[in-house]
Amino acid sequence: MNDDPGPLIDLQLATERNAELPGVEALSRWVAATLAEHARVSGQPTIAAPAAPELTIRLVDDDESQALNRDYRGKDRPTNVLSFPFEAPPGIDLPLLGDLVISHPTMRREARQQHKPLADHYAHLVIHGTLHLLGYDHIDEAEAEIMEALERAVLDGFGIPDPYALADDERDSEDTRPDA
Repeated sequence: MNDDPGPLIDLQLATERNAELPGVEALSRWVAATLAEHARVSGQPTIAAPAAPELTIRLVDDDESQALNRDYRGKDRPTNVLSFPFEAPPGIDLPLLGDLVISHPTMRREARQQHKPLADHYAHLVIHGTLHLLGYDHIDEAEAEIMEALERAVLDGFGIPDPYALADDERDSEDTRPDA
């Protein structure tokens, strides 16, 4: 029997299109698989036992995404996912990873443009955002390759095709990497 309770997800719904949104169970599976792959690759658990890692996932509309993207990244447009890692003050040890903010309308548009199921796109962006919360980035090419390899491994475990393997003519933009 596995005593691991898995990650604790605080799901916040701030979008009107709720029928297509992933539930806490799916979000927890994607985050748990990401944490497991990170632990496997790094050789270290994300959070020291017995605490379960915690994160907030807020599903929003484009207006909120655009405001946050403008205020925190200087880009005045909505984006698919924003990651806000938790930085504990010195001497404070909490199992908090941080917050992910995902724009549902942007996700729907991108999934349609990329000809993939919405659930697969959500899985990818939750995995991508969780990796950002763990400190991974794609600023330079070497970091991007490490992060994308982790994403591919986790997605493969769910039977989801490589999101970076789209043919050039199927891409909506020059860069298929999420913004987070």
